[in-house]
Amino acid sequence: MVRIGLMASPKPLLHRRELMAGLGAAALLPIWPAIGSAQGRAALALQAKADVVALRPGAPETPVWSLAGSEMRFKRGDTVEVTLANELPQPVALNWRGLDGVASAESLTARAPLAAGVKETLQLPLRHAGTLLCDLTLLGDGQARPSRARALVVRESETVAVDRDEVFLVEDWRLRPDGSAIAPGIAPKDAATVLTANGRLSLDITARTNERIRIRFINGCQRSVIAAKIENIDVRVMAIDGQPSEPFQARNGALVLPPGGRVDAFIDMTAPAGTTAAILVHDGKEARPIGRLIVSGEPPVRAAPLSPAPPLPSNGLPERLDLKGSTRAELTLGGPQGDWVPPPSFAATTAPAFRTKAGRTVVLALTNRGALPTVFHLHGHHFRLLDRLDDGWKPFWLDTLAIEPGQTQRIAFAAEYAGRWLIESVATDWAAPRLVRWYSVE
Repeated sequence: MVRIGLMASPKPLLHRRELMAGLGAAALLPIWPAIGSAQGRAALALQAKADVVALRPGAPETPVWSLAGSEMRFKRGDTVEVTLANELPQPVALNWRGLDGVASAESLTARAPLAAGVKETLQLPLRHAGTLLCDLTLLGDGQARPSRARALVVRESETVAVDRDEVFLVEDWRLRPDGSAIAPGIAPKDAATVLTANGRLSLDITARTNERIRIRFINGCQRSVIAAKIENIDVRVMAIDGQPSEPFQARNGALVLPPGGRVDAFIDMTAPAGTTAAILVHDGKEARPIGRLIVSGEPPVRAAPLSPAPPLPSNGLPERLDLKGSTRAELTLGGPQGDWVPPPSFAATTAPAFRTKAGRTVVLALTNRGALPTVFHLHGHHFRLLDRLDDGWKPFWLDTLAIEPGQTQRIAFAAEYAGRWLIESVATDWAAPRLVRWYSVE
C-alpha cells in the first residue's frame, strides 16, 4: 500500500487532494473541436474472452481474461448500445466506475451475471463527460485467471484546449515462478509483482515542444493504492474520478490513486527537444519506472506555450449540498464482514445499507475497523469528501476513497438517481475479498 510516509507529510493516508500533493520522488491544431449538443447513438461490442499479455521479457505471454472490443471513446450525450458476449467458461458481470444514474446497467441489483456462452445488450446514456473504467472485477476473486480493465472516455461537448488525449492505465499482476498469473482473492505467496501501462511493461508518450497533452491516469490495479510521478514535469490536475475539479498543480508531478481511481491531468511540454522524463509508479513497496514522456526533435507545435487552462466544463453536479436535512447513515468497513458479502453471494432481497428519497442529500460516516487501508467505492453517484466538522467539503468530486485503519471519513452526495445501487469495499491486500452491499434511492 502507498503510505503518506512516501509523501511530504508524516501522516497516513489523507484525503485525495492532500495525497496528490506529495510523493517526494500548426497554431492551435489539433485542439479538440466542439461537439454538437444533440444526442447521438453509438454501438459497442465487447467480448469477455481469453487473452494473453506480455509480462516477462523474452518469455511466453501470460494467459489472462479480458474485455475485447473497439476503442471505448464517445461524447457526452451519446447513448451507447453495448453488446456483451461471454466467451469465458463462467459467469461475468460488468463493473462500471464513474457511470452515474444508469440503474438499468447496474450489475447484481438490476442485471444478473451473464452466463457462459450467452450474449446480452444494454443501453448506456452517457450523461457526464469524463474518464470512466469498465472491468470484470465484481466476480473476479478466485477465478482461474485475472482479467484486464478497459478505459471508457467520454469527451466534453465544449471545446477543450488540448492537442492530444492519452490514456495511461496502470494494472498490477501477480506471477508465479512458472509465469502463470494469480487472480485477486488468492494468497500470492511467492508470486512476483509486475506492473503494466496500457498492457505494456513500459509505455512511451512522445510530444512536441509547447504541445499540451491530456493524460487520463487510471489505477486499474486490483487492490493497490498507487502513486504515479512524472519526474521534473509540471502536472496540472483537471478532473478526479471523471468529474471536473478546481485545477491545481500536483506537487512534484505526483498523483495518488486508489484502485479504480482516475485523474485527468494537463501537461504542457515546455522542455527542449530531446528531454526525457521518467514516469514512475510506487505501489507501496518500491518505485518502478513504467514509461517515459519524451520531447521529440520535431519543430514546436506553436511558438509559445498555451495559457493556463480554465476548469473543464461542469457536468452539472450541484454547486452546494444541503447537509441540514440530509439522510444520514453509518457504514463500517473492514473487520467482521457483518452485512457485507462477496459479490457471488449477493442477493437483492437483503436489506439495503440505507434508503433515501430522490432529491435528498445523503451523508455517510465511513469507519474502517480493519487492520489495513480499505477502499470504498460508491456506484451511481459521485460524492464530496466532507471536512471534519461537516462545515464544508473538498473542491472535487469522488466515487472512490481509501480509508486508513481506525479512521472515519464523512462523505455527502445528492441522491439524484432512483434505483438500486451497489457499494463496494475491499482491503488493500491481494488476497482480501471484494465485498458489496447496496442502497436504495426511491
